[in-house]
Amino acid sequence: MTDLLKNPIFQDETAAREWLEIRVWANGRVCPHCGNADQEKITKLEGKAHRPGVYQCNEPACRQQFTVTVNTVFERSKIPLTKWLAALFLMTASKKGISAHQLHRMLGISYKSTWFLMHRLREAMRVGGLQPPMGENGGAVEADETYIGRLKGVAKKRAGAGP
Repeated sequence: MTDLLKNPIFQDETAAREWLEIRVWANGRVCPHCGNADQEKITKLEGKAHRPGVYQCNEPACRQQFTVTVNTVFERSKIPLTKWLAALFLMTASKKGISAHQLHRMLGISYKSTWFLMHRLREAMRVGGLQPPMGENGGAVEADETYIGRLKGVAKKRAGAGP
């Protein structure tokens, strides 16, 4: 699996951003602030912005700058996009899941950052809302390790064990 992490999207920030742009904006760029999808009114700020991949909406009422990560789990994160994509790939490719400690060792970032990243990705992958409690009238169910019922063979042993 580590050979697969040699893919450029896991090594190069520009390749990672371009890969994400292709998937998020498959039908053309859309301003996340006003919803403008007119490609004539969206310009790339090459050399003018302090970071790569910045676009500006030229709709008169908006004029906001944005990147592909706005309104995604990657927004406002100090963790590089390459690490996010590698974590996403590893979490979805692992049959039995992957621990935060294992991912932290593989990505080379702190455990705290890995924990944060994994929780955001899990929340983004969740389908549907939380289920209501299963108890009576929507209440909670409490359980301990009490066994109710008879185990096979136990009653016979006890009957013959007495004096």
